[in-house]
Amino acid sequence: MFDFAWSEIIVIAVVALVVIGPKDLPKVLRTVGIWVGKARSIAREFQGSLDQMIREAELDEVRKDVEKATSMDIAHELEKTIDPGGEMKQALAEPSIADHSLTPQETTPLPPPMVSAEPSPPLPEPTPVPAEPDAEPLPKSGTHA
Repeated sequence: MFDFAWSEIIVIAVVALVVIGPKDLPKVLRTVGIWVGKARSIAREFQGSLDQMIREAELDEVRKDVEKATSMDIAHELEKTIDPGGEMKQALAEPSIADHSLTPQETTPLPPPMVSAEPSPPLPEPTPVPAEPDAEPLPKSGTHA
């Protein structure tokens, strides 16, 4: 903040020695040192109070965010995000009694069932089961007894 070169400090010391005198110079320097210490402590206190105010302001902001988050209805927000128009809710709702009174001509036809383009896996061959529990098992194909 203040820039003092060595030459300026020497000029101030010489002027103080001439004006104050060598006899009272130590008392004056001690008094100036005490005042400089008090000024520094006041500056530190002021800086500390400013830092505390900033932390409290940030804490108030965080507290407001937490209160907002806890007061929010999560189920409603999810529903609003996923299904804003309510189409899925209407599609999943049970049909009302008025829907049952419609004649078959007034109802809309169902879409055809979806057919998979992939072939279904082959079914495993059934294993032979003996007819009677006392009967001998049938020989396996490809083996000779």
